[in-house]
Amino acid sequence: MTPYSSLCWACRSELVVRAYLTVWRLPSAPVLLLAGFAGRLPSAMVPLALLLMVQEQTGSYAVAGLAAATYGLAMAGMAPVLGRLADRRSPRPVLLVQAAAYPVLLALLVAAVLGGAPVAAVVVASAAAGAGTPLVSGTVRALWSRVDPRVRTTAYALDATATELVFVAGPTVVAVLAVLAAPAWALGVAGVLATGGALGIATSRALGDWVPAPALDRRGPLATVLAPGMPRVLASGSALMLGFGALEVAIPAFADEAGSPGMSGVLLALWSLGSVAGGLWFGARVVSVALPRQYRWLLLGVTIGLAPLTAASSPWVLGALLFLGGTAIAPTLTVQNSLVGTIAPAHAATEAFTWLSTMATGSSAVGAALGGALIEGPAGVNGSLLLAVGGAALAVAATLVPGRWGTAAGAMRTSVPA
Repeated sequence: MTPYSSLCWACRSELVVRAYLTVWRLPSAPVLLLAGFAGRLPSAMVPLALLLMVQEQTGSYAVAGLAAATYGLAMAGMAPVLGRLADRRSPRPVLLVQAAAYPVLLALLVAAVLGGAPVAAVVVASAAAGAGTPLVSGTVRALWSRVDPRVRTTAYALDATATELVFVAGPTVVAVLAVLAAPAWALGVAGVLATGGALGIATSRALGDWVPAPALDRRGPLATVLAPGMPRVLASGSALMLGFGALEVAIPAFADEAGSPGMSGVLLALWSLGSVAGGLWFGARVVSVALPRQYRWLLLGVTIGLAPLTAASSPWVLGALLFLGGTAIAPTLTVQNSLVGTIAPAHAATEAFTWLSTMATGSSAVGAALGGALIEGPAGVNGSLLLAVGGAALAVAATLVPGRWGTAAGAMRTSVPA
């Protein structure tokens, strides 16, 4: 006879599978998940491939870092502008234009680098390519915000999990292509993936019911950012990503200091895989707690999960701690997306999600810069690890600032389909 515990495990597994199958069967869900994954891969591929390509051609890490940073900042800065345009008109024309322009901009960037163009020309080409990055992530999240509330959290969990996988698969693809061919090939593959992802979403049924927001022109440029609850989500998300940026430079430094530089990729992958596991588990849960409270507790969980990293004695111990600590990340991002989806103005959902991405990108870059400075100073690797913990703790503190979260956000509970 099957033990009771085994029956319980089987029942739980069946509920998890049913929850995700319910999302998969939604109209256009497969397109949003698969095209969204493909369209997001360039965000994890291009900065690394650009860094490798420029360094290989110029022999300068300073120029390579400048090009990669320019690309990222241009992408982050342009996203809210394009998100606002997408809300006012429709994401479809924006995505179609970007699908056509982005590969051309990447080709010009490759030509500038391989052709030995001056540094200024490489920087300008990097900025143009970054600004032309297809608006895939913001569009997909805005579309998920319109699905049945009973499955919305599960959909956001799948989205957060896919995003984590992007940052595992993207650098891996770049590394393989850089070894087998050249970094320029990785940029070519990124262009194909971006075009395919943007076209897949632009032609999906999900965009057929999109209602433009003509009233958006009468709103101030920061109206979406200042919507009740948004400042706290953006502030907490920025603090969290600042910590993650510091951790992303601390992990390779730890591996190098331990005499195992080749372990850095494994450690980063374990961190992401822990997040994937946590996201899949959380997405099928029923949590009868208001979203702001969930968000606060999950941020606290991330902080607690990061704290033991400073005591790691070897790369393998650090890997185990990263996997365990990572399990809280995707659930936190899932609830964060749910909050943005509920508190953002209905006619500015795409812009709201692009602001979230922009703040995350900028804060992560700042965290990486501060973490690198700490590693090279007296604080060493532990200083960067402590900055990661401090960023997460600051994110928790940001959620405690008095103010309204918005009626919908305060009332909404996580649920899964029956």
